[in-house]
Amino acid sequence: MTQSPLHRILDFANRADPYPIYEELRRTPVHHEDGGPYVVSTYYEIRSLLHDPRISSDARNLASTAADPLPEAPAEESALPPGFLKLDPPEHDRLRRMTNRPFGPPHSPHRVDSMRGELHDIVTGLIDGIGDPGRIDLVEQFSYPFPVTVICRLLGVPREDESQFHSWADTLAASLDPDPDADPAERGKDAHEARMQLGMYLAGLIEERRRNPGEDMLSQLATAKGGDGPMSTMELLSTAALLLIAGHETTVNLITNGMLTLLRHPDVLQRLRAEPRLAVPLVEELLRFEPPVQLLPQRTTLADIEVGGVTIPKGASLWLLLASGNRDPKRFENPDRFDPDRPDIQHLGLGSGIHSCFGAPLARLEAQLALSELARRLDNPRLLQDPPPYRQNAVLRGPRHLHLACDGIRP
Repeated sequence: MTQSPLHRILDFANRADPYPIYEELRRTPVHHEDGGPYVVSTYYEIRSLLHDPRISSDARNLASTAADPLPEAPAEESALPPGFLKLDPPEHDRLRRMTNRPFGPPHSPHRVDSMRGELHDIVTGLIDGIGDPGRIDLVEQFSYPFPVTVICRLLGVPREDESQFHSWADTLAASLDPDPDADPAERGKDAHEARMQLGMYLAGLIEERRRNPGEDMLSQLATAKGGDGPMSTMELLSTAALLLIAGHETTVNLITNGMLTLLRHPDVLQRLRAEPRLAVPLVEELLRFEPPVQLLPQRTTLADIEVGGVTIPKGASLWLLLASGNRDPKRFENPDRFDPDRPDIQHLGLGSGIHSCFGAPLARLEAQLALSELARRLDNPRLLQDPPPYRQNAVLRGPRHLHLACDGIRP
């Protein structure tokens, strides 16, 4: 039986290269199968919908009759209120505004840039600790520990607690990307336990920061005063969990997909080694070419909306294929070519509109530093397996492992 395009996207057999499926879907801006979501795959239509107030990110607005082949979040996660990414205005705007005060402009314009030296030190330490250059797993040894360490420092997790924080993050990440050979009941039990322990730890850290605030972001969130009022403890917990999971998982994929792409384009890798400033436009092209978030599922229409001659009814489930829009030939010339010199690169890799990636400045800086240092220090790096083994997750697409070898580690 021939699979529909929607189920081919979800089929793990196509994870290494979903782009031919996206090309097929772009023949019409909107694809719909009976009982399933409406799938939008073309750049201009996706961008318009990302800015449309008639599109809801709150799952509570989804009509009970709407079907979606992606599973809902585990029930145990409902102990926390939804993070602001899963809320609509005005609740979304209030929480995002409050979270942004200690993170970025106009209140904290130097927060991310002031971390540059610390980020460089973390990158240097991880590369120094790689060990055998003949057998490197970039995910396990670099791409994964880097962003979770950064989030620990951002939130103000004490250095002595970072290893435990890493352990909880490992378990929660595994629950987002299930191993088909693992026992689902055992995995669910482990994730629930990690979520409970992390929640209790963060609750204790929040109370300690309220008594003895420091310069970290969690202290500033816990003691914030202003027109929006303070965050409740539950809102603080859901925001911290959002920063951990959303911020960490996307950055892991951005760095890993980036190194994979560079190893497949050795001329660009050589340029980056000689021109570290190339990292800035290169990361933007990576966000277009191999975005860490492939699609935004489970959005909901709050009214009938016409898209490309198709009326999407109120209460429908909507998928926005960001990775497909990024390769739309009506928007980008030669879209299947990786070109860090591309002059016009208004990609969808970090979303757009009110739900655009909150941590975009930090993710960009992390990827720029990581890829430029890997290019500089790995001597003659090469892939040991191509394509690499991919994660199960169709939304957060990236290699589970990226095995490579090099002739040595430069100082």
